[in-house]
Amino acid sequence: MSQEARGLVMVFTGHGKGKTTAALGVALRALGHGLRVHIVLFMKGNYPYGEQPVLEKLPNVTLERFGSLEFVDPAQIKDEERAEARRALEASRQAVMSGKYDLVVLDEINLACGWGLIGAGEVLRLLQERPPPLHLILTGRHADPRIIEAADIVTEMVEVKHPFRKGQVGLRGIDY
Repeated sequence: MSQEARGLVMVFTGHGKGKTTAALGVALRALGHGLRVHIVLFMKGNYPYGEQPVLEKLPNVTLERFGSLEFVDPAQIKDEERAEARRALEASRQAVMSGKYDLVVLDEINLACGWGLIGAGEVLRLLQERPPPLHLILTGRHADPRIIEAADIVTEMVEVKHPFRKGQVGLRGIDY
C-alpha cells in the first residue's frame, strides 16, 4: 500500500488548550483538498460552540453531537452520560466503517475513555478495524497509553500559561 493510500491515526491530547482547534485545522485543510470529513463530538451536547454553524455551511463536512448542555463531573458520572457516550461511539463506528469519509474526527473521545464513559478497548478495536485509507483524529485529555501507542501522530498540548488560572472565564469566539 502506498504511503498516500494509508490513513493516519492522529491523537491530540494533554492539558493545554488547542486539541479541538488542531483537529479542526486538519479538517479544514482536508476540506480544502476535497476530502470528505465527518466530526463526532463526544460530551459536547447542545452547548453553543462557535465552530458548529460554520462547519454546517461547508460542503463535504458533516457533524454529530452527543452529550448534554451540562459538563460531565468525573466524580459523579450519570447513566445518561454513559449512554450518550455509547451512542457517540456507535455513531463513530458507523462513520468510520461507512466508506463515505476520508477523515473522521472523534472530538473528546480520549476524555470519554479517561473518565470511564466508554472503554479504551472498544476504541482500539475501532482503530484496528478502520478501512486502511481512512484518516482518524482523536482528541481530548487523558489519552490511554494503548491508544497513544497505536497512533501514527501524537501531539500533547502543554499548558504553559492560561488566563483561566487568574479567574478569567471562557471567551466566546476564543474558548468556545
